[in-house]
Formats: sequence, structure tokens, C-alpha cells
Amino acid sequence: MVQTFAEIQEEFFRYTGDVVYATVDAKERPRARILIAVWEAVDGRPVGWLATFKTPLKTAHPEGNPHATFSYWDRRQNAAFADTVAEWVEDPEIKERVWALFRRGSPPRVGYDLGSYWMGPDDPKFAVLCLDPWRVQVVRGADLRSRIWRAEARPARARHSDQTKGE
Repeated sequence: MVQTFAEIQEEFFRYTGDVVYATVDAKERPRARILIAVWEAVDGRPVGWLATFKTPLKTAHPEGNPHATFSYWDRRQNAAFADTVAEWVEDPEIKERVWALFRRGSPPRVGYDLGSYWMGPDDPKFAVLCLDPWRVQVVRGADLRSRIWRAEARPARARHSDQTKGE
């Protein structure tokens, strides 16, 4: 186990960037979906963002169980896993920030132009899910070295909201 996310941050971002393309169904069984999350580090912790449409199904799942796992694997056998708590974000300032993150792309190359789906960050159909990891694991395929980080502090969403309001 590692003490800080910084110890595995570079590997996590590299592995999640290599596989740019993860919830539960009505019976609370795991269900995989193709999602493109943009990840960043805020105050030394990982934070993920999903840009999506807020459909009835996508709304019901986090309300029933906000836990979601994101899994990344590449052909070199490198893998990254993020066990998260997902929360919808309505704050217009955060939505603008997420819009910019997707446009710019997170390390090393994840992101896309959200303008293909929405008119802008204030488009009523543009929805954002914040992914607050409580556990992150990276596994290096060359020797199966596994390193795990676990959260100890308050949720990243709360910290990120405080940071945005202070800008």
C-alpha cells in the first residue's frame, strides 16, 4: 500500500490514458459501460469527471448506489482500477471547468470536444458526474507489481467545490 496518491499518480494517469474508453443494474449487479472519464489530481487526490446526458437510467443508478468502479487494461497487461463514489454536479462554475478539462484533455491524452454533443457548459442537457475515488490500484504488466492507494480525507468533490469558489 502507498501512503500518498502522488506515489502512483503518474502510472494511474498513463494507464487510464492508454485505454480511453465502466455501474450496477436494478438488481445491484455490476454492469460495464463504455465511458470516457477525465482524471486529475486535486489536493493530492484523484478526481474523475464524466460528461454525459442525465438519462433516467443514469440518474437512477447513482441514486440507488453511488459506488462505481472504473477499470483500465492495455495489451501490455498494465491495469488501473478506481473504486469511486459518483455524484451529480450542478454548480455552473464546476461544469465550465469540466468542459475546459475535456477540451484540453487530462494527462496524458484523454479528452474530446464536448461541442459535438452539447452547445456549451450551460446547455441544460450537459450533465457532469464527479468521481471521488476511495481506492486506486495500478498493476504493472511486466512484473505484476501492484500498488494501492486508499483515501483518508474528506471527499474530493467537497474540496474541489471549495477550490473553485475561491478562484
